[in-house]
Amino acid sequence: MEIKKNVPSNTVTRKLVDLDSPTGNIYESINIIARRANQIAIELKAELTRKLADFSAPTDSAVEETFENREQIEISRHYERLPKPALIATEEFLDGDIYFRRGSEK
Repeated sequence: MEIKKNVPSNTVTRKLVDLDSPTGNIYESINIIARRANQIAIELKAELTRKLADFSAPTDSAVEETFENREQIEISRHYERLPKPALIATEEFLDGDIYFRRGSEK
């Protein structure tokens, strides 16, 4: 998943008017951002699971030994450093990158 470089990794105070302006309703805007954040979280989780699946080895022993691989640690750290999905979704919403429509529209 491609994440923009201008997304802050910490919480940023936003003006409610900025969030309200695309939809005309703050609650609708928050709902759109929340749904997009869920999509991003699912995509990131799937991507991380796919990358870490290469490191899992089937073990026949009853006692599972946990060993850590340097590449595995680096992949995990990379995903830990990424901004949270809610921050990414908010930035996408404010930039106008999220397509949304109301249920009554066609």
